[in-house]
Amino acid sequence: MKKVKLAVISIAALLGVMTFVPTYVGASPASQIQDGVDKAGGAGETSNLGSRIKTIVNILLYILGAIAVVMIVIGGIRYTTSNGDSSAITSAKNTILYAVIGLIVAILAYSIVNFVLTQFK
Repeated sequence: MKKVKLAVISIAALLGVMTFVPTYVGASPASQIQDGVDKAGGAGETSNLGSRIKTIVNILLYILGAIAVVMIVIGGIRYTTSNGDSSAITSAKNTILYAVIGLIVAILAYSIVNFVLTQFK
């Protein structure tokens, strides 16, 4: 029963994060679609290898960051539902610790990639 409850809470948290993530991206879906149409029609800037690499890396790091946030939430839920079991508390703390480390690595990777690509322009 606990596993089913944890799975339902995890799915709800994931859906909640995915619902609110587009509001933090900064652009509305309609403007993103219009930008894509303009670029496909040749109205946008020309694409080179550096901008393609930057786009791919940014998308992957965005996904990695979202996964890290979900893992922090799951670790927090596991921590609060551990009922004093020391092994469960340790496991939950490790989940949170590794998710935070992953989030820091994603942020550092994002800044390094953008720095290197701007230096080689």
